[in-house]
Amino acid sequence: MLSKLGLSEGNSPVGALFLDYLCCMSITKADLQQLLNHRILVLDGAMGTMIQRYQLTEEDYRGERFKDFPHLLKGNNDLLSLTQPHIIRQIHEAYLKAGADIIETNTFNGTTISQADYHLEEIVYELNFQSARIAREAADKFNLLTPEKPRLVAGALGPTNKTASLSPDVNDPGFRAISFDELVEAYRLQTSGLIDGGVDIILIETVFDTLNCKAALYAVNELLEERNLDMPVMVSGTITDASGRTLSGQTTEAFWNSVAHGELLSVGLNCALGAKDMRPYIQELSDKSWVYVSCYPNAGLPNEFGQYDQGTEEMAALIEDFCRSGFVNIVGGCCGTTPDHIQKIAEVASLYAPRVVPELAINS
Repeated sequence: MLSKLGLSEGNSPVGALFLDYLCCMSITKADLQQLLNHRILVLDGAMGTMIQRYQLTEEDYRGERFKDFPHLLKGNNDLLSLTQPHIIRQIHEAYLKAGADIIETNTFNGTTISQADYHLEEIVYELNFQSARIAREAADKFNLLTPEKPRLVAGALGPTNKTASLSPDVNDPGFRAISFDELVEAYRLQTSGLIDGGVDIILIETVFDTLNCKAALYAVNELLEERNLDMPVMVSGTITDASGRTLSGQTTEAFWNSVAHGELLSVGLNCALGAKDMRPYIQELSDKSWVYVSCYPNAGLPNEFGQYDQGTEEMAALIEDFCRSGFVNIVGGCCGTTPDHIQKIAEVASLYAPRVVPELAINS
């Protein structure tokens, strides 16, 4: 299978085999492990940051299909996969051209829970399916151009806008706005659309409440088992401040211990912090986890206007430190990052060997 991924001896291209591979099957966890053992892979950057550049109006978000929809839709970036698919495709292709190995679907808020804010729960399956198809087509376009460099699609499952561990009412600490079973149902529907749309990986990201993540893992693993699929699953948490904890109060080590049972391809951190502030927590995951480690921080911390000022060179230098130190297997960018950031990150990542996963993972 290594040769089918363009990684034969001497790293010579084997385009025909890889194209045959593309036509026959989705990438398995074992296939992706071979890639990760060979080099540091690059994830894409921020979708929202790129969408902002288009300065879209309410009418743009609505498109023709939702022209007369009775509720406001501006800000529902996931909806653009249906109403402005060419924009989402352009963004995916910009990141692929910059050197991304893995692109994420435009589905961060693609659950019935999050789409309820826009009264669009009924289109969630279609939204995820079409988002996956757009990313799949973009990745396959580049796979045809450079078959020696496999481009993969990660189906993005965001944290939702509700938490299963904390009460939104300070006067009623026992109250929960969402149940575990409701989260499972929502994540199952989202994952179904993503798989049917053609993703290679499931990425549960920006985890601020590990109980939400556990619901996602339960839904994903149940669905994969039912369909007899060996699809890789990634989990990425978010440390919200200098205390080194998630929003629900877990330390990095506690977060890892809470998800380690999930038969994961990788664990990592993204969002909330820039690379400089994220370093000790990525090092901790590297030291303590027995799976691959991912890291895709923000472009620094936001300024007083909520903008991200960290330039490409500065961010790439910080990521290079992670690569040089042997902390990471997958790197990329979150809020504020652009194709220019990803291009520089890809350049520095190519200079270093990936983190070596402990033997425990290989033998398990």
